[in-house]
Amino acid sequence: MVPSRIPLPCRPVLVTVLTGALLLFASCEPPVPRERDLLIATATTGGTFYPVGVALATLMTQTLGDEEQVLASAITSSGSAENVSLLENDEVQLAILQALFGSMAWQGSGVYEGRPVRDLRGITMLWDNVEQVVVIRRFAETGTVDDLAGMAGQRVSLGSRWSGTEVSARTILTALGLEPGRTFDVMHLGYGPSANALQNRRIAGMFLAGGIPTGAVTQAMAALGPDNIAFLEFTDDHLERLRDQYPVWRRFVIPEETYPGQREPVRTLAQPNLLATTTQVDDDVVYLVLRTLWENLDFIQRQHAATREMKLETALDGLPLPLHPGAVRFYREAGVDVPDALLPPEMIREGDS
Repeated sequence: MVPSRIPLPCRPVLVTVLTGALLLFASCEPPVPRERDLLIATATTGGTFYPVGVALATLMTQTLGDEEQVLASAITSSGSAENVSLLENDEVQLAILQALFGSMAWQGSGVYEGRPVRDLRGITMLWDNVEQVVVIRRFAETGTVDDLAGMAGQRVSLGSRWSGTEVSARTILTALGLEPGRTFDVMHLGYGPSANALQNRRIAGMFLAGGIPTGAVTQAMAALGPDNIAFLEFTDDHLERLRDQYPVWRRFVIPEETYPGQREPVRTLAQPNLLATTTQVDDDVVYLVLRTLWENLDFIQRQHAATREMKLETALDGLPLPLHPGAVRFYREAGVDVPDALLPPEMIREGDS
């Protein structure tokens, strides 16, 4: 259990869940910050961000708590969009984000058009966030996302409102010429509620993004089986059209038997997730977070299968925003080449290259 002296932000909408599954309600008193207390923003409990965030917080506290006085806790949120806001407002020190959000926030594009978040900094890439589109089988005429065009009047969940799942789904659909709200009726349900609604036929499909296996997809497949629901795939043309606008996506194949009754591999898309922070966090703390993560990667990988492909050699691949100076120090000491494009502005101003 995390020591009770860790402060919580005064935000009633964030019912925080700390390591050890201790449920606390946010206080109305302003937090008293400690330089080495870390709040890690994740997402809802039905996806992958939350269990990995809890694992990270547990590892940091157990490894760094006594000697370095670094104490970490994971909190739930609605996902990447809220996590960027929490970082920007200095309400959390670390957050897991979809690469799409890191890219848009840093560049001031997409949902951040005209308001870039210039204090945002990268720490490391994590695991692939896999786009999973599941529908009632009778709507899967071709087996691709083009079938969504024939679902007028049907309800499809795009995830919680303003969540990373919803924004990435809308970005994908818009790039492919499919307009949510006209092509089909939009529902805003979290992961678990989406699976429940699909099982009860209250919706005809759902978009979920997460590391595989994603719990809500497992739930739906186990309850309904492959004869009743189907994955919709993305073709090479879909991928090319999407990458023309946002190159963070890449091909991903979900292996057969990943989910109950899944007899064939599924050709879909993925974007990497990343661990992000801001310029407000001390260089030494970021350095210690990275050192602890990569020296104890097996601990994280035992907590969720989605993290099993994480490697130090690929920690910077596709990172969409500059590194934190503490991260630059770690990677250089670890022998990882840091491209000039990932150096933060504050290091470039100081003449580092």
